[in-house]
Amino acid sequence: MNKKPPSLAPAYQQLKAYVLRMIETETWRGGDMISTEEALAKEFGLSRMTVNRAMRELVTERVLMRIRGRGTFIADTRYQSTLIEIRSIAEEIKSRGDQHTSKVLLLEQTHDPVTLQTLELPHDALAFHSRIVHFENDVPIQLEDRNVNGIVFPDYIDQNFELQTPNEYMTRMAPAQGAQYWVTARQAPATVRQILKMAIGEPCLVLHRRTRVRGCIATDVVLWHPASRYQFSGQF
Repeated sequence: MNKKPPSLAPAYQQLKAYVLRMIETETWRGGDMISTEEALAKEFGLSRMTVNRAMRELVTERVLMRIRGRGTFIADTRYQSTLIEIRSIAEEIKSRGDQHTSKVLLLEQTHDPVTLQTLELPHDALAFHSRIVHFENDVPIQLEDRNVNGIVFPDYIDQNFELQTPNEYMTRMAPAQGAQYWVTARQAPATVRQILKMAIGEPCLVLHRRTRVRGCIATDVVLWHPASRYQFSGQF
């Protein structure tokens, strides 16, 4: 049966409104998988192109999220309101009125067994590794060493992370639904110390964070910060 109500709005907008109404009434909840585009086209008497446009726009608007090989899900953004906020280093720096820049040191596909095990991926799965240094007013403030699940973020390697941070890209594509994190004070290895232009013997504040999307480990990242130039803060 054709369920389209009479309306002057284009069909793709009607479908978007329907999805939003289902979410607002909690008929569909965060994390629920929705029907395929083919099934939606058949259910509502729409073309696949119309359904695809509606779904693409809802993904861009972070109402839905797509995971390759698994399906399309209602985005669950509840994590953003918890006490632990995953915030882009660029946003953090700009909030202080300072300038953020970054330099990509490494961006590659990896088959490293330890990385795949950390991400709970099979030995032949797709994974990526990046190392990026972030600057505040041209002073190095953070070294980001990140492993990424290629199933959740298959286009990670194609991004320009000097125009956007990995955090900004991943939050747009598939917001984190949960995380584990560890904060430690450590002596920086020589390579880290040199990248961050630290004095010999200066300690680092290290944040190790592992985030999940739909039950999968999406990314595992270690963030190194010179202790003399950085502090962690929060409030509740």
